[in-house]
Amino acid sequence: MRAYGVTYDTGFPSAGTTTHEPFNPDTVRREMQIIRDELHCDAVRITGGDPDRLETAAHHAARAGLEVWYSPFTNGLTQGELMTFIVDGAERSERLRQAGTRVVFLTGSEISLLTSGFLPGDSLEERLGVMAEPARLRAALPELPARVNTFLTRAVAAVRERFGGPVSYASLPFEGVDWAPFDMIATDAGYRDAATAHGFREGLRAQIAQSKPFAVTEFGCTTHRGAAALGGRGDSIVEWDERARPARLTAAVMRDEEEQAEYVRELLDIYDEEGTDTAFVNTFARRDLPTASEPERDFDTASFGIVKILEHGRTGTTYPGLPWEPKAAFHALAEYGRARTAETEERTMT
Repeated sequence: MRAYGVTYDTGFPSAGTTTHEPFNPDTVRREMQIIRDELHCDAVRITGGDPDRLETAAHHAARAGLEVWYSPFTNGLTQGELMTFIVDGAERSERLRQAGTRVVFLTGSEISLLTSGFLPGDSLEERLGVMAEPARLRAALPELPARVNTFLTRAVAAVRERFGGPVSYASLPFEGVDWAPFDMIATDAGYRDAATAHGFREGLRAQIAQSKPFAVTEFGCTTHRGAAALGGRGDSIVEWDERARPARLTAAVMRDEEEQAEYVRELLDIYDEEGTDTAFVNTFARRDLPTASEPERDFDTASFGIVKILEHGRTGTTYPGLPWEPKAAFHALAEYGRARTAETEERTMT
């Protein structure tokens, strides 16, 4: 792989709140330095729905020496509002690029689900309802690629007027994206699960064999026994309340950090062996899914985060003052990064 890293959530908006509260710029600065120095990542994909937070995190990532993938990840916008958000992000990204940082700009993330006007439904919940009903989904899918590509073609043109770096889009497989206007192919569907495990490498090779660099903008595993078989659905055991906060776990699960860590190690090796350009582990932290001493309220078991968010405003001891402790996946990623760095240094010396 040319580069690897983690996704960093600055706050996915829902029900008047976000998944990153409170947002503390000094904490962001420290965490970006940890991502670079402790995890040895080359890059970070910065996601979220607040433009100022995205820019703040991007600047801290740049100062830490990370390649920045600037990734609007909005919810509940109209197509016009999303276009405005993307254009604004392109201008902010260009200022960062002009200052010397390598920046890849993503013209949105999973827009068919998160933005109105692509799939039936006025809200994310309604559109997810369509996804859950095969007959309704089959009826909606034929028109979806044309709608998505019409928007993305306009978005790429608008971005290129303002941004001089590589441009891509964090896609879902059913969107049918036409990659001709883009510099790189990218997917948020980098998860291996029980249904896809048999043909996982073959499907990956088909993606990589296309004429442009291929990036996995999301892959990972949650932190409970059996989560590897669920892949990207590992967080489906959470029931949310009307304020977008976790209310309860819908299944009794056993915490298993090693299963998460092994999944991350295996997929990093696969992506590296098959020639993926860039891959991002999802995610550094899920601040809205804290741990708890009672297993039935240990929402971290449903988290893709490689760090464990502590309960009741507590801070950790490994990195004093930060509200988390590393999980086994954190250490696995750090080990992978150290080995990768050592190999690079050895090749340079020879």
